[in-house]
Amino acid sequence: MSALQSLRALTPQQRNTVIASYLGWMLDAFDFFILVFVLKYIAAEFHTDVPAVSAAIFLTLAMRPLGALLFGLASEKYGRRITLMVNVALYSVFEFLTGFSTGLTVFIVLRALYGIAMGGEWGVGASLVMETVPEESRGIVSGILQAGYPSGYLLASIVFFLLFPVIGWRGMFFVGALPALLVLYIRRSVEESPAFLKRQERGRRPFLTVLRENVPLFVWSVLLMTAFNFLSHGTQDIYPTFLETQRNYDSYTTGAIAIVYNIGAICGGLFFGALSQRIGRKKAIVIASLIAVPVAPLWAYAPGPVLLAIGAFLMQFFVQGAWGIVPVHLNELSPDEVRGTFPGFAYQLGNLLASGNATLQAGLAAHWDGDYAYALMMVAAIVAIVVALLAGFGFEKKDVRFGTEGAEEAHGARA
Repeated sequence: MSALQSLRALTPQQRNTVIASYLGWMLDAFDFFILVFVLKYIAAEFHTDVPAVSAAIFLTLAMRPLGALLFGLASEKYGRRITLMVNVALYSVFEFLTGFSTGLTVFIVLRALYGIAMGGEWGVGASLVMETVPEESRGIVSGILQAGYPSGYLLASIVFFLLFPVIGWRGMFFVGALPALLVLYIRRSVEESPAFLKRQERGRRPFLTVLRENVPLFVWSVLLMTAFNFLSHGTQDIYPTFLETQRNYDSYTTGAIAIVYNIGAICGGLFFGALSQRIGRKKAIVIASLIAVPVAPLWAYAPGPVLLAIGAFLMQFFVQGAWGIVPVHLNELSPDEVRGTFPGFAYQLGNLLASGNATLQAGLAAHWDGDYAYALMMVAAIVAIVVALLAGFGFEKKDVRFGTEGAEEAHGARA
């Protein structure tokens, strides 16, 4: 069955679940990236510098594992659907309150609280989707779900371009409260995960008990997610700075290139998510990450904005192509009893361990006399190879049956 056929085969209820989880992750990313665009304006109003305000970004990332754990545990006890509703409502409220910040301290505290809420959304939403759709649809649905992240980045870029001159930085955060409306859609149109309901009938063991039985799998998952986050942040966070500082492009050229590579990211996630349904999760990740290596020179050293945009499109096509497989891969690998917690917690711990990427690349560029291109290319190429090695020699449980007794034993984790 082709990817399009598998999507058409979804029931209306399954489609609603996919739409809700995609929008939840897209709007979560939209709320996060708003801050990236308004750092200098906040610093000016609070009479401080950009590095002081940018501490809020680090705190947001640092608090995400806590959110993944708390909301994941809540989803195991109360259900994926209700937890997702609370999660979306909370990150929308904290985003809205950020616009009323009276000083830097209040601002940073609110962003830390937002980070907890943001950290919970991905794991809960991904488990709800993957436990709801048929096995043959998981690959393409995984690509759709992960495409929410670059979609949110793209939406934040457009809103900043169109509305910021009118509404200012506080208004940007007020707009970021709109995802709260998604709660109404989830309440009306989304049902609870069938696998969760089956598991509730049989009871469940504590998260730590299950985790102790799966230590090698969990450690490997965190390492894989650390490498994955170095790959994504290593190709995104400093790239606009490289374009503006080393290439001396204005904000419009930089913004145009950003739009192009976010489109590439969306396309890549969809393509490789669907491909993984045919050839397997590990193979698809290895192919996508390894092809990113020869693309790196074009992405970093191409002469002129057009060729750089092409290189950036291709780089994000393959980087986010590999990422498009992550939701389904981690959910299939997760022990059935803790699927609401395990994938999101591993993902966000990896994100935390990779949170120093921007500092690392900026330091390397400074060491090499301001050569951001070399710093970007070296980190991206090395980490892409590490992702391929970890994925290629890791685990896979493609098409494992969710919510059935003995599912893990029947299929087994293939190393």
